[in-house]
Amino acid sequence: MPTFTGYLRERSDDELVALLRSRPDLASPSPATLSSLAVRATSRSSLERALAAVDASVLQVVEAVVALSVPGPVVAADLPAAVGATDEAGAALVERALQLAIAAALVYPESADPDAPLVASPGLAELLGPYPAGLAPADAVNRRGTSPAPVDLDDLPALLEAAPTGARPVLDALLWGSPVGLAPSNHTAAAAAVDWLIRRHLLLAGESRHVVLPRAVALALRGGRTHPAPAFPPSLPDDVPHRPASLVAAESAAAGERIVLLVARLVRLWEQSPPGVLRGGGLGVRELRRAAAALDVDEREAAFVIELANAAAFIADDGEDSPSFAPTVAVDEWAARDVPDRWVTLARAWRSTQRTPWLVGGRDERGGVRAALDPELQRTWAPRLRRSVLDVLAEAPPGTVLDAAHVVAALRWRSPRSVPPASAVQAVLVEAGRLGVLGAGALSEAGRALLQETDPAAAPADPAAALAAALPPAVDEVLLQGDLTGVVPGRPSGPLEDLLDRTAHIESRGGALTVRFTPETVRRALDAGATADALLAELEAHSRGGVPQPLQYLVRDAARRHGQLRVGSASGYIRTDDPALLAGLVEDQRLSSLGLVRLAPTVLAAHAPLRELVEALRAHGLAPVAEGPDGQVVHVSSSIRRVGRRAAAGARRRASDAAPASTRESVSDERLLALVPQLRRAEAERAADEVERVPGTVLPPVRRAPAPAAAVPTSTTPDVGTADPVDALVLLREAAAEKAEVWVEMIGSHGVPQRRLLRPLRVEGGRLRAIDPARESELTVAVHRIATVTRAAPAPSSDQHQETS
Repeated sequence: MPTFTGYLRERSDDELVALLRSRPDLASPSPATLSSLAVRATSRSSLERALAAVDASVLQVVEAVVALSVPGPVVAADLPAAVGATDEAGAALVERALQLAIAAALVYPESADPDAPLVASPGLAELLGPYPAGLAPADAVNRRGTSPAPVDLDDLPALLEAAPTGARPVLDALLWGSPVGLAPSNHTAAAAAVDWLIRRHLLLAGESRHVVLPRAVALALRGGRTHPAPAFPPSLPDDVPHRPASLVAAESAAAGERIVLLVARLVRLWEQSPPGVLRGGGLGVRELRRAAAALDVDEREAAFVIELANAAAFIADDGEDSPSFAPTVAVDEWAARDVPDRWVTLARAWRSTQRTPWLVGGRDERGGVRAALDPELQRTWAPRLRRSVLDVLAEAPPGTVLDAAHVVAALRWRSPRSVPPASAVQAVLVEAGRLGVLGAGALSEAGRALLQETDPAAAPADPAAALAAALPPAVDEVLLQGDLTGVVPGRPSGPLEDLLDRTAHIESRGGALTVRFTPETVRRALDAGATADALLAELEAHSRGGVPQPLQYLVRDAARRHGQLRVGSASGYIRTDDPALLAGLVEDQRLSSLGLVRLAPTVLAAHAPLRELVEALRAHGLAPVAEGPDGQVVHVSSSIRRVGRRAAAGARRRASDAAPASTRESVSDERLLALVPQLRRAEAERAADEVERVPGTVLPPVRRAPAPAAAVPTSTTPDVGTADPVDALVLLREAAAEKAEVWVEMIGSHGVPQRRLLRPLRVEGGRLRAIDPARESELTVAVHRIATVTRAAPAPSSDQHQETS
């Protein structure tokens, strides 16, 4: 039987490229040699990723190969009947699944012969569990530890005909599910039936009251099949809704424009009053409610908007002593773009973020409420889930509306070993609808283009252009009315949208945009630095019929009252009865760090704290004293506590900043085509170095611990051996899969090497678990203590002795 490493060495460049393409984790980071590629491909983590990515038909084929390879070989011609394929469609499905399994190196043929037996990749049988395809192990034993008596399968129909009532239902219950069941304990007809089946060896008595259906009996009852029928992809029911393309485009454009405006309003809200950061790193419930009220949305949608702005790096922890969430400099560049360009930035951030906004408000493992922007909302599988859901929608006809149940059914076939919960799928669909990736429940053209961006095999697509095509033409005029309202007959242009957002409150959206001007909204524009004349001039430029007189009165009245009171902040002050003492202090450049402001001839305000202010004035040659709130003099050394200022760079690092944008990057075909020749050259150089380092492949003499006579093999000539750690791992995994014996040279705790004949059971986590047949014991060895591994030559049979003689 060829080894897995030997099989990879014999593959063509195209076949190796197909392997790396189907399992990208094998190429990132790049392996050093083909041997290291074999080690990575047979590791538990890589096999788990590979099995999680295959569909149900491929999983059926892999399970059939693993289940039927013991005790006899399995060939490709046996698989259609094994999985229950009875027609050409089923046979074609099995053939396709087998080719995909071979391309991913989950199974491989022993030779190039079409009738060559198929072999499962080392470690795959262990990963599938003790009951692949619901079949018990071939070497299952009863509770006494002895093998069961063989059952004449030809007499099985006659035995079942004579079986007592209840015996056949027991077998049927264990036939297609788990082969292990719990026997009834009382004296009932079912208990008598189980006892009858055990006495005829149709069931095995396991530990306690458990019974096991033997593999041979199960296959006989199944008709030699491992599965009842091939796993075809699910078809869409006839009652699935369909939406017109115009409706999908309109709803998608409206949702995309709305999410852009919500993020922009959130940024402006937090520019004026940034919320504080909780001790655990999240946003408080009160702040979430305040944001929801300001955005005029519910709390769930507000949490989504906040998490989306965070994923796009538009808000972040400012790192101050009293940290708060504040907008970042990236917002300024984003706000200057058109709506389609701003939308595609948000959509790409949503596609790749590991954040899970739908968990906000739920309970964590400790019973606490999950807060928005909580670092614990990171989930590495979130980008993969969004991609999987969108892939299902993209495969449906355009305009098809799929609910969570339909998507879960499709994902159950596409990845049966990693089916997401229906609640997570529903949350992704809701988020996609809010974002405009979906329109009226169907995948929009902008969403399809967003999906094609990450597919190297797909045609180039521009999501921004797709959304722009669905947006209505921009309108640059507003109809101002005497009741202090305005109507925009369409989608406002960028300058008009900015003007209305600064000066008015949005009352409704739809075919037209309705806004209302209030003293509060006008004051907001004045706070931003505008004047009454400038605001009226801007309104006049965008108004079709001029500015009504009530609106002019509102703007000028708000401007007249604006700024009559001045409010500022100060950390300290300086006062004196002699104005001459304060002369020149504000203009002195040596005191500029104090932030001095003249409030009156005898009073200065300062931004510096009290102690720093006193020390700076004393260094300037003055003799100030500190006073308390009551005006009484206090002692600086005893009453003023020095407060150290923490650096802004020392703020807590958010988990979302440390996480990568996506869980796994796709590897380009150009890189794969260049990688395979490098692996072959490195493998050849490594083999040449090994031969040069060990001439004749003769192992150096070592001190070995004495072994019992039974441990001496009939032939001590090594078949295949290596001292390379990478090759050693491959040999150990192959021996565990084949249940073969190997010579292992180990270095003990005192540095003394010993050589033992072992049968490996499992190699994972940096440890080898094996059985020592000579000592009839099991041992666990750290891999770094293994010096060499050599395949044990099989003992010659009696026929070979006779031929030799």
